[in-house]
Amino acid sequence: MAEPLSKSTLKEYCLRALGKPVVDVNVDDDQVDDRLDEGLQYFAQYHYDGVERMYLKYQVTAADITRARADETLTTVTDTADSTVTAVFKEGKNYIPMPSTVMSVLQIFPFTDKNSMNMFDVRYQLRLNDLYDFSSTSIVHYDMVLRHLDLLDHILVGEKPIRFNQHNNRLYIDMDWANDVSVGDYLIMETWRKLDPTTYTDVYNDIFLKKYCIQLIKRQWGSNLIKFGGVQMLGGVTLNGEQIYQQSQEEITKLEEQIQLSYELPPEYLMG
Repeated sequence: MAEPLSKSTLKEYCLRALGKPVVDVNVDDDQVDDRLDEGLQYFAQYHYDGVERMYLKYQVTAADITRARADETLTTVTDTADSTVTAVFKEGKNYIPMPSTVMSVLQIFPFTDKNSMNMFDVRYQLRLNDLYDFSSTSIVHYDMVLRHLDLLDHILVGEKPIRFNQHNNRLYIDMDWANDVSVGDYLIMETWRKLDPTTYTDVYNDIFLKKYCIQLIKRQWGSNLIKFGGVQMLGGVTLNGEQIYQQSQEEITKLEEQIQLSYELPPEYLMG
């Protein structure tokens, strides 16, 4: 069996599974391409093997800070009951553009620099007084103390609020861009990024993706034949597109239930 490692070989694999060249599969090449794209999109959206956790690093520029402190749009709204009353709304440009492959942003790592702590910092004193050797202090207890201090930092300082939507590819960071960040600083973002099948070609050989694409093409085949329902071909053969369509729809429903139960990540992992 030839393993599909590209979109073209996946197309031929699916058509052979439907009977080609023994059976004439009545689907146009563009329709097949559309169904494969649909299958790849569904695979990246719901299958845990379609995405990867990735840490992206972005260096802030002077242009970013200038843009983030400006306004993007001006919208004037007039009261429908009293045309003399208007309101003007402004939208901040406090965002950075994100790659189109990023599906969600989970967090931005805190900006605090623990390497530059001074002698009056609590962590510095803990290390100085408690860890002069590793025999008199419980490392487990020490680790728990540091975790509580990190939690206290989180409560008092807080994380920078972020907003992200994969369709506009903008990561909004709601902070004081004039004082909280400087030119040359790095933003470290924890993200979920979908795999590019043209780079990681083994995606095309995924067993779920192959089954799903076969049924999508089969449903398209049935949808095409439904338009000729009841038409008798040469030799007395009658096209039954309705049956092909219903069979494929049942298989698609089963596969989508399977991916939700077995392959989908918990929803909160992809929030951002």
